[in-house]
Amino acid sequence: MSEATDVAENSVLPAPESIVYTIKKGSHTSTNNSFKTLKAQKLRFEVTFDSTAIYTSAKPENQYDINKLYGVSDCGSHHQVNSARIGWRWSNNQLELHAYTYKGGSRQSVYITSITLGKAALCELILEDGKYIFKVDGIGVELPRGCSGISDAYQLYPYFGGDEVAPHDINIKIRPL
Repeated sequence: MSEATDVAENSVLPAPESIVYTIKKGSHTSTNNSFKTLKAQKLRFEVTFDSTAIYTSAKPENQYDINKLYGVSDCGSHHQVNSARIGWRWSNNQLELHAYTYKGGSRQSVYITSITLGKAALCELILEDGKYIFKVDGIGVELPRGCSGISDAYQLYPYFGGDEVAPHDINIKIRPL
């Protein structure tokens, strides 16, 4: 084995940089969301929410809407046809994370767990044949997927609301792994 090989095998790669996504007051979309295509089988990232994730919806029933955190379109289609994301909402005085999917245009969501503000949570989204596996700090749920294998996809970034916009600036720190 050459000295160059020894160095390469024993090197530690630098940790990926965290990106702060800001959803500005009055907006749905976040900053730092450039269009990115990929062929995804798995997304791993750490997310940290701060106190800006605490909000009260203008319409009380919208407090139960799921905001989108991070994920991918799937099956070579638009994200409102096939996609998988981890979603979030402030509900019952806690930050909840949910599995959030579209399969053939039908939306489905399932609660995963609640996380602590200011503490990084490890998130995984695994695309398997016919199903998605969502994990947050080792707690997992599964939802059906509309296709199998690796497909063309594009990255999906933080997004607030459905019919309401962010009531104030919301900062979300994500570190891709």
